Amino acid sequence: MQRPAPRKADAVNEMGGLIGARIPRVEDGALLLGQGRFIDDIGVAGVWHAAFVRSPHPHAAVRRIDAQAARVLPGVHAVLTLDDLAPVLANRRMLRHSNSGTPLDRYWSFALADAEVSYVGEAVAMVLAENRYLAEDAAAMVAVEYDVLASVADARAAIERAAPAVRRELNSNIAAAYKITYGDVETAFAGAAHVFHEELWQHRGGAHPIEGRGILAEWRDGTMTVWASTQKAHDLFQSLTALLDFDESRLRVATPDIGGGFGPKLCVYPEDIAVVAAAKLVERPIKWIEDRREHFTNAAQERDQYWVLDIGVDANAKLHGIRGRLIHDLGAYALQDVNIPYNSASMLSGPYMLPALAIEVIVAATNKTPVSSVRGAGYPQAAFAMERVMDRLARELRLDRAEVRRRNLIPAEKMPYTKPLKARSGAAMCYDSGDYPACQAQALQAAGWQDFPQRQAAARREGRYIGIGLAHGIKGTGRGPFESGLVRVSNTGRVSVFTGAAAIGQGLRTALAQICANELGLRAQDITVVPGDTAGVSLGLGAFASRQTVTAGSSVLLAARAVADKAKKLASHMLEAAEHDLEIVNGEVRVVGAPQLSIKLGELARILKGAPGYGFPADIDPGLDANVNWRTDALAYANACHVATVEVDPGTGGVKLLNYVALQDSGTLINPMLVEGQVRGGVAHGIGNAILEWMGYDAVGQPLTTSFADYLLPSATEVPMIETLFRETPSPLNPLGAKGAGEVSTIPTAAAVISAIEDALQPFGVRIAQTPITPQKLVELISNGLRSST
Repeated sequence: MQRPAPRKADAVNEMGGLIGARIPRVEDGALLLGQGRFIDDIGVAGVWHAAFVRSPHPHAAVRRIDAQAARVLPGVHAVLTLDDLAPVLANRRMLRHSNSGTPLDRYWSFALADAEVSYVGEAVAMVLAENRYLAEDAAAMVAVEYDVLASVADARAAIERAAPAVRRELNSNIAAAYKITYGDVETAFAGAAHVFHEELWQHRGGAHPIEGRGILAEWRDGTMTVWASTQKAHDLFQSLTALLDFDESRLRVATPDIGGGFGPKLCVYPEDIAVVAAAKLVERPIKWIEDRREHFTNAAQERDQYWVLDIGVDANAKLHGIRGRLIHDLGAYALQDVNIPYNSASMLSGPYMLPALAIEVIVAATNKTPVSSVRGAGYPQAAFAMERVMDRLARELRLDRAEVRRRNLIPAEKMPYTKPLKARSGAAMCYDSGDYPACQAQALQAAGWQDFPQRQAAARREGRYIGIGLAHGIKGTGRGPFESGLVRVSNTGRVSVFTGAAAIGQGLRTALAQICANELGLRAQDITVVPGDTAGVSLGLGAFASRQTVTAGSSVLLAARAVADKAKKLASHMLEAAEHDLEIVNGEVRVVGAPQLSIKLGELARILKGAPGYGFPADIDPGLDANVNWRTDALAYANACHVATVEVDPGTGGVKLLNYVALQDSGTLINPMLVEGQVRGGVAHGIGNAILEWMGYDAVGQPLTTSFADYLLPSATEVPMIETLFRETPSPLNPLGAKGAGEVSTIPTAAAVISAIEDALQPFGVRIAQTPITPQKLVELISNGLRSST
């Protein structure tokens, strides 16, 4: 069910008809016909396939690797260890520059294990064979002698002095420790009418795109071409040039079609470096495709955090201050700068006015799969913590949950609202636009919040336990410092867009095509978008932090405008008309009111390519193209308010979602249909985080859920009909007025669902302090509540 979005501001409408149009995705034709070209579809003559020998232990010393039996297997070409790859590596360790200021030299991983393994699945050796089947068989025949060492799986235990080291090189498992503070916390608590204490745990899960990771490296004639299922082609390019000492002119990294990213594909992994190093070493093309078990044990996971909070409020439930501690589980290695706990702690206040904050942040290494961004990157944890606080205040002070939030939400008249903190870029943390109280009011009305108590009472008389919950989420989007956008017109009139942004299934080609076509008087399907290819543009940052519509979109918008201006300037001389009397329609520049006086864009492009020895138009640069790297440090903050309705079976702990309202403000919507898909996908992801996705480990770090038989993803039977609502408050920080859309809908979902479950189980006194909440845990909480009431 959908409702029409509020009318856009006039300034936004002036951009033209394609901005805001619900046109079909230009990507889908090939995909629906089975003509997509994913990493495993790329065929290269003479390719060898890689499989990895992986550690079965959370922590162990590698004493000996016996690969003799594997090497003699027919069709097996090599079994390689780190010692074998070392001659083509600049360093045995994957050393990278840290932008966060946190020294991470001992937390960067290795292309293959260096005499020690620190989590189950860590790659010890790689097998190269004629096909993947042989490679897997050979990998199983490699005998590795291990000395099992003590391990630690709980981040809280890992920071204790007596905890075993995650790796022998570490004197402490604390990778980083710092404080996020502002305001006068002592005064805030001294003047508080009430102080409450909360302890929360948010467990980890995976991203699980339909296509796992994969990489194909082709070494021919001293040149390396790498195709990778990555969100950051240029980052992989830079990593390869540094870690394998490549001449940049002899390396290309390109992304084919990508079957989903959700965060983990933004990292450079040991397998990436090992495959490219092996291709360089043996001078043959090498391909590796991640299988699902490898995704469970090796692809980045997220959400594992422990929070201990004190909350001070006045007699009217207005926040005075929050203080506490956040322990963030890093896993065994850092795959990139450790930004997630900073995101969590600095965004704890969400859309609320919080006068004082003091959070001690501890980043703990453990003998588990490394942690990095999964859809939300620390923001869902912050929202869950803050929304649990809001529900606690309502319960303790006997107020409506929506009313407690309303009293604390930042009012529209305070926008833009600057928090006394800085983003990672050093820019002030300033909420640029939005109306949070209006968003809440609209979402509550759509969900029927006011009359829900009557419906709940009627259901209880029937023996049914239903509940309603709400939560807010906010996300800094459009992270800079830039993204590339090159718009080029060929002498055939075809228009191409090249960008360092990555198409990972979210409709990037469609959005950028709409933006470009809108400026050049074309249809979106007339534009060819080439994302994530270092041969197309030399600079790019890629897909992360809900950034690409804002950054790449702004670059493409400005580049397309520059191309349009250049075309009009040249055409004005040829048509003998003033530039302001010209328009671009259907691929040609023509005189307004006299369309017969026109010249095609292709002809203008041909002229601007020049001819040897002949004249060239004065005062116009060669080429009908423009390249823009639009710059920004400030973030455009998108927000969401969600209301979930659930029914809980007290006997089994089963949870059924009955209704879901998701309201989102992502500024100007380039294509509302794409954004609706992003919202629904984000909600589904959040539902998994709330009640299904449990990445289990035992006490020493052995993974317990390594298939979809044990790790549950939301399916059509778990995800309800989602009512999507939009408010469009254009951001003043970019020329499109856009804010990101891909992550903010995930951020409040778990909090809203947990709030609804707790509301349904009021008669049992259930209090929920963790995600995901499993049926077994709910039954336990219900039983405890019944015992305590007797």
